[in-house]
Amino acid sequence: MTRLGSGGRGRVTLGLVNAYDKHVMREPHRRAIARAGAVAAAFDSNLALFGFPFPHDVTTPQQLALWSSEKTTIGQDGSYFVELAKKGRVALFGEVARGFPPQLGTAIATTSKPRKGRGLKADELGRRIRGGESVLLVFGLGPHGLPAEAREACGEDFDVTDGGFSLETATAIGAVSAVVWFAAKPRGPA
Repeated sequence: MTRLGSGGRGRVTLGLVNAYDKHVMREPHRRAIARAGAVAAAFDSNLALFGFPFPHDVTTPQQLALWSSEKTTIGQDGSYFVELAKKGRVALFGEVARGFPPQLGTAIATTSKPRKGRGLKADELGRRIRGGESVLLVFGLGPHGLPAEAREACGEDFDVTDGGFSLETATAIGAVSAVVWFAAKPRGPA
């Protein structure tokens, strides 16, 4: 469990794991990154990208955001993603081999098929974030979803539909972000 020292609200990071082409940056990569950047900005989340084959001249989050903004109309022509990167809220990582960086928080797989005994409900996840726990919500980008090694690196699972409905990646990113944002909002006195 990752906690912030201040006792305040935990951070939420959206983590995209590339399960498409590992060698060439393709249109599905670019569009997914642009969409995730806009959603992260809209719902006050950070963004972490794992195992993407970025162009050779793209080595920093700011360079990625500018490169992406030149090629998209998503998220105000990429301006939401550019702002997120300028604020230092985008991180780039290599392949997921031995788990996720602990500084990103507790790794939670987003899936329509939670493993027995590892499923989280939205209200529990929201309570933990409000209590100061930082979380990394992990999404698999590709036709087969989250790769096995990435899923195993997550100790818990979250099904946003609570009913086993499989969602396309961009839809899942939006739904999970909105539900978690709402669940983690501060609660007034009962």
